[in-house]
Amino acid sequence: MINPLPRYRIASSSKVTLVIFVWILIVHVRLHGQEQGEIDVAAGQGGQSVKSDETMRQQVDRWLNELDAPSSISRRKSERALLNAGPEILGMLPEKQLGFSSEANERLARIRQVLSARQEEQLDPPAQRMIRLDGVKTLGEALEEISLETGVNFACRKESETPIQPIRSSLPFWHSLDLVLDEAGLDINFYGGARETLQLIDRLQGRPSRVDSACYAGIYRVEPMMVYARRTFRQAELSSLNVSIEISWEPNVTPIGLSLPVQELKAVLDDGEILLPQPSGETIDVITNGEISFSECSLPFQLPAGRPDRIESLQGVLNAMLPGERKRFELPLNTGTGKVSIDSMSVSLEGIRENGELHQLVIGVDLEQAGRALESHRQWIFENEVFVERPDGSRINHLGYEVVRQTDSGVGISYLFDLESGFQGFNLVYESPTEVISSQVGFTLKEIALP
Repeated sequence: MINPLPRYRIASSSKVTLVIFVWILIVHVRLHGQEQGEIDVAAGQGGQSVKSDETMRQQVDRWLNELDAPSSISRRKSERALLNAGPEILGMLPEKQLGFSSEANERLARIRQVLSARQEEQLDPPAQRMIRLDGVKTLGEALEEISLETGVNFACRKESETPIQPIRSSLPFWHSLDLVLDEAGLDINFYGGARETLQLIDRLQGRPSRVDSACYAGIYRVEPMMVYARRTFRQAELSSLNVSIEISWEPNVTPIGLSLPVQELKAVLDDGEILLPQPSGETIDVITNGEISFSECSLPFQLPAGRPDRIESLQGVLNAMLPGERKRFELPLNTGTGKVSIDSMSVSLEGIRENGELHQLVIGVDLEQAGRALESHRQWIFENEVFVERPDGSRINHLGYEVVRQTDSGVGISYLFDLESGFQGFNLVYESPTEVISSQVGFTLKEIALP
């Protein structure tokens, strides 16, 4: 039963709109734009599912035509979209497109080569894919290559022709990106980007090399940020040494329920002594958010007895649930109800209800054998893309939502939409990972200076 006076969580925004009906609803609409003069490396619109071979062929033809578009941004987006569509579209791609420019046919040849390799060699999913930058010569080329391979976008004011040395080895996302940023004198402002977009900024003077400062573990980058010590004279047991670390993950693979087991923390000082963790809970929980691809946490240790200069090595383990491949669920609105199941996830349209001048769409999301994925960290469910798609492909974003049901295996959510009269040809679209996978990786930080 839906509360007749729901309290809706409002979608994030930067421009405020007032929607007035029986109650006043404050709607925030977030506008993302690229400033003129920025390097814009776009990942495209790939990953969209299609309802039939005919629809897929039409979409592929549209992307193919955009490979020769006047805008370089459109060309890159289309290339990424075709790559994201997967090896299934190889039979729809021509060897060469008549009337195309040489650049467009080069892009087409590259797409066919990558998709053929994925089909034959069954490459790892993007979260684990290695990146080669042996053919790049400039910052723009390096960022574009990383974007094409991972789907991560970049916004940067630095001149795209800034020279970059090619990287001969295949490296994970963070390692390859750090090498490029070190050469270009750049850093990351996590608060200035958007979902799956990193904003690159000029590096502060005195900031050490990103590669030398961090360690890499799976999809994660771990870097010590600060060490602070406290000595309490009357209660020696309250003395402590805390190491603050930054944990970054690939923007398109936000972990669910990230934590560090305290018993797995092992640190050795330069004088040979072992740095012991403080007696505390069993785990250190790390807050994750799909909009910002990093978090900070503090590792609590006992204050060492001697006068060491540094921590020689600090080891730990990152436990998480990782989202699987993102899939697209489509439910027609004109039926009023419906259900679609993909892999271990089911999405149901449970009803449509008028709410003043607006409409409430009630959606049920259920996971088979949900396990820890829905224990205490369900936020990933609420961060999934939800919108209504018109027959012409344009979209209507929701204005807010209310959680109406929570169980061990799923949730019920009421979304608020401003819909035109009649729903003929309108589809509710829900995009979500359909599986959640347990993950555990170790990390080792070296030579952390002490105060």
